[in-house]
Amino acid sequence: MIQAGYTPPTELTRVRNVALLGGLLFSALIVAGFFLDRAQFFHAYLVGFIFWAGITLGSLALLMLQHLTGGAWGVGLTQIYPWMNAAEMSQSPALQLKAAKYLNPSFFVTRAAIYFALWSVLALLLNWLSLKQDRTADSKCGKQMRLLSGPGLGIFVITVTFAAIDWVMSLDPSWSSTIFGLIFVASWTMSALAFTILVSAWLSQREPMHAVLRPSHFQDLGNLTLTLVMLWTYFAFSQYLIIWSGNLPEETTWYVARKHGGWGAIALAIAILQFAFPFLILLSRAAKSSGRKLALLALLILLMRALDVIWLIEPTFNREHFHLNWMDVVAPVAIGGLWLAAFAWQLQQRALMPINDPQLEQALHPAHGH
Repeated sequence: MIQAGYTPPTELTRVRNVALLGGLLFSALIVAGFFLDRAQFFHAYLVGFIFWAGITLGSLALLMLQHLTGGAWGVGLTQIYPWMNAAEMSQSPALQLKAAKYLNPSFFVTRAAIYFALWSVLALLLNWLSLKQDRTADSKCGKQMRLLSGPGLGIFVITVTFAAIDWVMSLDPSWSSTIFGLIFVASWTMSALAFTILVSAWLSQREPMHAVLRPSHFQDLGNLTLTLVMLWTYFAFSQYLIIWSGNLPEETTWYVARKHGGWGAIALAIAILQFAFPFLILLSRAAKSSGRKLALLALLILLMRALDVIWLIEPTFNREHFHLNWMDVVAPVAIGGLWLAAFAWQLQQRALMPINDPQLEQALHPAHGH
């Protein structure tokens, strides 16, 4: 019989307090940056927001994927967006047409509200059903979460695709790509999985999860990481190949801006350290089965994800050469500190394992299957 003693480790309190203190201190710095350089503040904030939104929403996708498959493995806008600036829009009839139909401030805000509403409803419903299952052991909860997760994943893919277009692709409103949103679907899910591995590896060194998280669990997480690394690479390379073969000036300018002035070296680093190196490491069964090694690789992937977000956003504003402002570092750290504090607090509110989940027995005894 499964025991219900999965109380979160007491060290989480220290993690929460350190993250909160760091988040508040860096938030004070970024507020000062707002008064020093308002445009740069919004650029940096967008980088931080996109990175941490990726982990948040990617986690929602992983949760729905686990419920759907039933596997045991997962138990200041005018200064940013040119189309909001009337003077800039008046110089381009093509942009005026886009703005009239899609890129206009009121519709932009409305779409964002719809995205957040849908994401919130999905997260709240899944959380409510999970809590209900823990309290009542009602077997219907698992079925309801599975039924919700199917259409939920479809909603996730559609909303993230449009959010990526709105929040990042429209930074350069004259450029478009039909694959851009899918790159974000894959990369945000990959970010969430890397964060999950880091948390799992940390918990595996402490009770009560030390006896629960076995090498087989990390191997499953490593296999899924390999899948997402290849999926992200497939989408990213497909976009580049289509634009390169078409060789149209209105399309190639986006990559030209990210090739010169040092940005090309950043792109090469991302290709090597977010694809080639993880791909080779994850081919090793021993590396995937080691929580410590997999956690180090997950940390590298998260760092590359942050660099990738910078590479996607910053060349729009710094086309001549690679340049990082201090706010580009402070803003993501400020958001991340507050985010991690909230995460640790939430983690302390309930048992670390879903004690009445019918998949738990299989998860605790991986010899029965994955």
